[in-house]
Amino acid sequence: MHLLCMLRNCFNLFQASSDQTNVDILVPFVLNLTVAMYITLLSIIIVTCQYAWPTVFLLIPLGWLNFWYRRYYLATSRELTRLDSITKAPVIHHFSESISGFMTIRCFRKQDMFIQENVNRVNSSLRMDFHNNASNEWLGFRLELIGSLLLCASTLFMILLPASIIKPEDVGLSLSYGLSLNGVLFWAIYMSCFVENRMVSVERIKQFTVITSEAAWTIKDRLPPPNWPSQGNVEIKDLQVRYRPNTPLVLKGVTVSIRGGEKIGVVGRTGSGKSTLIQVFFRLVEPTAGTIVIDDIDITTLGLHDLRSRFGIIPQEPVLFEGTVRSNIDPIGQYSEEEIWKSLERCQLKEVVASKPKKLDAPVADNGDNWSVGQRQLLCLGRVMLKKSRLLFMDEATASVDSQTDAVIQKIIREDFAACTIISIAHRIPTVMDCDRVLVIDAGLAKEFDSPSRLLERPSLFGALVQEYARRSSGI
Repeated sequence: MHLLCMLRNCFNLFQASSDQTNVDILVPFVLNLTVAMYITLLSIIIVTCQYAWPTVFLLIPLGWLNFWYRRYYLATSRELTRLDSITKAPVIHHFSESISGFMTIRCFRKQDMFIQENVNRVNSSLRMDFHNNASNEWLGFRLELIGSLLLCASTLFMILLPASIIKPEDVGLSLSYGLSLNGVLFWAIYMSCFVENRMVSVERIKQFTVITSEAAWTIKDRLPPPNWPSQGNVEIKDLQVRYRPNTPLVLKGVTVSIRGGEKIGVVGRTGSGKSTLIQVFFRLVEPTAGTIVIDDIDITTLGLHDLRSRFGIIPQEPVLFEGTVRSNIDPIGQYSEEEIWKSLERCQLKEVVASKPKKLDAPVADNGDNWSVGQRQLLCLGRVMLKKSRLLFMDEATASVDSQTDAVIQKIIREDFAACTIISIAHRIPTVMDCDRVLVIDAGLAKEFDSPSRLLERPSLFGALVQEYARRSSGI
């Protein structure tokens, strides 16, 4: 298990650092050699002009042919290098994902399918690598052939010239300079092409520098009150959201009014925009149009830290970091040990943590792999309970746990967050039956917003979802 995690981390590190390695190490090193080669080439040309001047007549066609082939080669080689870099990423991603989900893969006995998919992706990457190496050999063969032909021509030219024009003892000197010139010119052209191809890594890194950054972390003249949000009133007016410019709207004008202390369930089919609504509250995605006002403050006017630090969230996948129980439940060391133990007691983890030899300093592996899924979710719940936020978001928080743990979490939420405004994305329909009101989102629109009982009294989308869930649960 630890070996697989190490392999996954190594592949992720390779993926992230290969372009940076080219920029930091390969490009400066080979560029230094290329400059040295061109300086050497210039020196040889000068000496050749002084001591073997007949060879100069062949320098012009030799240089022109070499640089013409260089330009012709780079037009294709640069694109092949881009494709070679692109096709490596799917191999690394698939390998990393296979390691992360190897237990599920073995459970369903799909090893052969994943092995074949890995082979296909490796073949695609090697295909580009083969064409890239073939283009290098294409260039090398032609440059050496041109140099050899011109050297033979210059040798024949100097032998046939009468002794009155060129002395016999200068023939050997001219041949020596010609060989040196041919070799240095070949390596100068070859290394300059290598540098230009590796500049694709610079191009790929530069793409990350033009990514639009998030909003300011803090805005000094727009700090919210210390107790904000104090009531938990939420006003959503004509909210429109798209993930990228020139893409369709995900939320197409949602207007909702939520009173402080209400328990709101958000339901809808896959892709309707439920999770997007939660992301907008934390401004992981900025609104395209419309506003979200919480206790008379527009959240888009606040800094991200001032906004996100005031909300509580229990995600669908529990997030734990490598460290200790204390560092996971109180990451910034803001609360006392007594408060942490009270929080663990309320989320029914006190006995489990107390039984550990190191208590609050008990180790937590990467992603919490040494804890069960239910315990991880309860730790996340304890982390939220410490914050005592008036606004709590639950993104299908019990989707990954069993029914018993689901019941425990729902009971804790009803008792400890009774005065809080809770917006919960529901995975199980019974989860929202206790909510004050249910928001039904369909295709990015708020189609229904009322209490569960009223929605069930009349034909509604929510009623259709309840009936569908009942049929599936009964196995009909």
